[in-house]
Amino acid sequence: MYAAYEKLKGDLEKEGLFDKSHKKQIPLKPKIIGVLSSKTGAVIRDIINVSTRRNPNCYIRLLPVPVQGPGAAKEIVKGIKIMNENKLADVIILARGGGSLEDLWPFNEEIVARAIYNSEIPIISAVGHETDFTIADFVADLRAPTPSAAAELANPDIYELKNKINTLKERSRISLKKKMELIKLKYNNIINSRAFKEPLQNMQNNYLRLDNLIKQMEKSITLKQKEMEKLFQAKVLKLDALSPLKTLTRGFSIAEKDGKMVKSSKDLNVDDEINLRFIDGNKKAKII
Repeated sequence: MYAAYEKLKGDLEKEGLFDKSHKKQIPLKPKIIGVLSSKTGAVIRDIINVSTRRNPNCYIRLLPVPVQGPGAAKEIVKGIKIMNENKLADVIILARGGGSLEDLWPFNEEIVARAIYNSEIPIISAVGHETDFTIADFVADLRAPTPSAAAELANPDIYELKNKINTLKERSRISLKKKMELIKLKYNNIINSRAFKEPLQNMQNNYLRLDNLIKQMEKSITLKQKEMEKLFQAKVLKLDALSPLKTLTRGFSIAEKDGKMVKSSKDLNVDDEINLRFIDGNKKAKII
């Protein structure tokens, strides 16, 4: 199996499937993160926990696929195709936990490699542990050492972004203040020079005008900063209120049939099997 792995890796590398020029950029602020993995286990829980902590407004869309055993590769390819054809995500995380070479083999098959390469949606590969490398890792647009790391790479930390904004705002304020002080210093040097002692009154008037302008500028900048901060906070609150994950924390659940959200009772018939999604997992149900 290792010999087959090395041969396929060499063939695909020569063909150019690993070239950096073909790798797509991971979106900075994805609205929907698609996950191709097992529907149970630590992998999906880790991805949800990390994503919720870093960006509560991001929606996680899981498309369950087998991650080992016969037929797993075909199901993974099918999942990538469904995600692309229906535009179900802005970025896809292909993930599973660690295992032996045999366990990870579906991610070393050529059909999976070509499906990743042909995907229009950027794909992050998070297969196995940090020391495990699969062909999927080499073809993917980005490799993560673990599923949790993949969630961190896919999700911006909104709290970190807010701190950066505040830091830049403070730097701008300090910089402007220093420039104003330098202008005042230069002006004082000019009006105290011998050449300007006689028309001192005119200079004093100009100084007062300049001082008023500086105060107006400082006041205007302060007001603008407060307006931007209020706008930012309002948008964060609005996004948080619209978050599907936040709705789930209030005791609601989401009904899904055939991988699609159920929006009306008319979409359901007797004996239909549906999936109920809760904040801490999924349950199957049957319409009676």
